[in-house]
Amino acid sequence: MRRSDRLFQIIQILRRSSRPVTATALADELEVSKRSVYRDVADLIGQRVPIRGEAGMGYVLDRDYDMPPLMLTPDELEAAVLGALWVAQRGDPALSSAAKDLIAKITAAVPERLRPFIDEPTTGAPPPQVRFHDGLDAVRTRDWIRNAKKIRIRYRDEHARESERTVWPVIIGYAETVRLLAAWCELRQDFRHFRTDRIVSAEFLDERYEGRRSELMTRWKRYLKRARGVELP
Repeated sequence: MRRSDRLFQIIQILRRSSRPVTATALADELEVSKRSVYRDVADLIGQRVPIRGEAGMGYVLDRDYDMPPLMLTPDELEAAVLGALWVAQRGDPALSSAAKDLIAKITAAVPERLRPFIDEPTTGAPPPQVRFHDGLDAVRTRDWIRNAKKIRIRYRDEHARESERTVWPVIIGYAETVRLLAAWCELRQDFRHFRTDRIVSAEFLDERYEGRRSELMTRWKRYLKRARGVELP
């Protein structure tokens, strides 16, 4: 790894950590000596990167620090483009268009030396097995999710039985062959995952549910952990 890349990686490691990172941990991840870490951190501080450190405690990066846009490593660049390609192939029309625009913006913004990692990637997104056709307007649903509004759906289960539910939408999930709407169901008073190809119709209500979307998301994540048998803190 070039030293310039290593300096950048130190910043990335500190930025993604919520706790102080020791020189030993940095050295292990970067596969260098602690002496190299000490020297690199000192150089970064000399370049006015706001890193604070205490002996035995570790290093912390000021949360207000920001680097120039799109300072990406080749692996990060390929990961971003791979994800955008996946969305372009599988997302709803608005997301698909946004993903293509994102790739174009990344291509225009990165240095010339990094463009081969976009034009000639080492990993490609697998082609979609199906196109999603269902009774849910995904573009409008995403807007309702962001604005914490309710949706009334008519749902047909695997036995072809229909029911009407008022739900608090949390997130749209993508599997290989189906989409899922995760939501709090007022009828069941619990979270449910609805296959969107079984949603017969949807009415987008001009009614907000109680609480904030972030709180609903937290509750849903805890529900998933319980369902998977993960011990909660």
